[in-house]
This record gives sequence, structure tokens and C-alpha cells, in this order.
Amino acid sequence: MKKINLAFLLLFLCANYTTAQHKGNYNQITQEISRQNILTSGNANIYNPTVQRQINKTLHPSDALTIDVKALQNVSASTYTAVFNLSQIGETAESTNALMKERIDNIKTRLNTIGIAEKDFAIDVISFVPVYEVEVTKKLFSKTYTEVPKGFELQQNIHIQFTKTSQFEGILEACAKSEVYNLVKVDYFIENIREVYKNLQDQLLKLIADKKAYYTTLGFDMANYDVKIADDKYCYFPKDFYQSYQAYNSVSFEALKTKKGVSSAKKQTSYYYQPLTYEQYDIVVNPSILEPVVQIGMNIKLLYTPKPKEQKPQTITKTEIDHKYYVISPNGTIDVKELKTKN
Repeated sequence: MKKINLAFLLLFLCANYTTAQHKGNYNQITQEISRQNILTSGNANIYNPTVQRQINKTLHPSDALTIDVKALQNVSASTYTAVFNLSQIGETAESTNALMKERIDNIKTRLNTIGIAEKDFAIDVISFVPVYEVEVTKKLFSKTYTEVPKGFELQQNIHIQFTKTSQFEGILEACAKSEVYNLVKVDYFIENIREVYKNLQDQLLKLIADKKAYYTTLGFDMANYDVKIADDKYCYFPKDFYQSYQAYNSVSFEALKTKKGVSSAKKQTSYYYQPLTYEQYDIVVNPSILEPVVQIGMNIKLLYTPKPKEQKPQTITKTEIDHKYYVISPNGTIDVKELKTKN
């Protein structure tokens, strides 16, 4: 009976592990999706609620025309800059500075062997301060605690510029051999960003012309519409798109070997690069990427509303009133005479 339970438990764990690998470690939410639809005729059911809403969305016709186009371009960086932080302590200011200089010179020498010259290396001094320790002085009836200088601490950032991602491994090795382990960040730079925006603009203008031709084919005369415009552009770097996840499998197999209860193992936090996805874009330049890239985008939205119809001027009819005046004799006679007011 114990062997059967152990085999069942192993089968259960293997099944869970296989499911996690099929969906990828970054997604911890599992769904039981039946595969029987593959064997039946007709289309398989769609489980994604977002897709269902998009397919079943109700369209509302309008006399206003909207052209909303978006373009994205993935651009590889022309240069990179890695920033490392290092600190050095010593008994005197001179010895501290000498020790720091020795470490940095060793890094420069190793970097030179992988094609990174002196001009691609810069130093940013952060701080140079004395280090204090508390000294206890014992007296007959009391103790005193006094801070006294025991040495100095020098802290610097080193900036290393490189052009190929393959060089980064050599940079890490060169820094590690000089006991520099604190990688602060890696910056990406591109030199032709203006050309990238110009390319996106040209691509969008061609797409707008195609959409206007499409509306014309449907019977809309664009000359009869007033137009309003809104546009936008943006640039995102890889540091903006790193996300974290924890491993899905958290069962300890040591519990099985020692015949103890199942215990949870500590799950390591990992990070991965998740760039902008393409479902919202009409144009994507360089869509297939292997390494983190700079993502540059541009949006243009045009709103066409019908021009107000011209109203014909109304004919104004002028009415003239002809007044007549009469004078009656004061003696009461019936003789009434018309008073002429016009020649």
C-alpha cells in the first residue's frame, strides 16, 4: 500500500510539473483546458474572455470617420554603458586611494584585452569620508564612549561603455576579479533616433493614405469633412519592462527520500524581459527580436466630421403701410376731406 501511494504521489507531481512547463514559469495561474475539441468537428471553444469580447463587440455606425493608426519600431542600441559601484577602505587617505587605483587599473587592463579602450572608461567619485569607531575608556567609577577616526572610505562609480552585448560577460569577469560585484545599471543609447521617428512618420502617412482611399471606395467624399488631429510619440528602454515571477514548483523531493511529510521549498524570484506586445499596432518595424531593444512608437489619430450644410439666404419681403388722414369740419358738417401727405 505504501508503494502504491508513493507511485501515485510521484505521478501527481510529474503531472503538475509538466503543466507548469507547458505554460511557462512566468504564469502562475493554471487553467484546465480540455483538448477534446480537437477531435470534434467545428471550431474549438475560445476560453480567453478578452477574445470573446472582441469578437462579439457591437459596432455603432456614425457619420464621423476616424483614422487611428499606431506604429512601433524595435531598435538595437548602438552603445551601452554599464555602471558599477565599488568602495575601498584604508587606514590613511593615501593608502585608501592607492588601493582603489590598483583595483581600477587591473580592471582597465583586463578590459583592454576584450577591445574596451581607455576612452570607454570613466570614474565618478561618490564620496571620500573618514570612518569612525567607538572607543571605550574605562575610569574608576565610569566608562566613556568616544568616536575616533580609524581610517577612510572611498566610494566610486565606474562607467564602462561597450558596443556589443557579447562584451558584457568579459566586463563582469574583469570586475569580479577586482572584487567589484555591485552592478548598478546598464543604459542603452541610440544615435539615429530622429531617423527612426522619420521612418515611423513615413510609414503612418502611407497607411493613412490607404485608409482614406478605403473610405473613398465606400462612397465617402473626404472633401466634405472637417478634420481634427492628435499625435504622440514615445521611447521606452529595456529597464522599463522587466517583470518578476517565482517558480511554480515548490515541492521538496527530500521529503520523499526521508519518508516524511511534504514540505514547501523556498521559491526563488526571477526576472524576465517583457517588451511591448504588437496586438495594438498597425505597423511594427523589426518585429522579431532576440535581445532587449529600445522600443520607439508613434500614434496619429484623425477625426473627420461632416461639414455643416450651407443655408440659402431667406428672401425678405418688405411691407409698406400707406396711411390716410382725414379732416372733419369743426362745425359738424359731414363734409370730410382727405389730407394729402404725398405729392
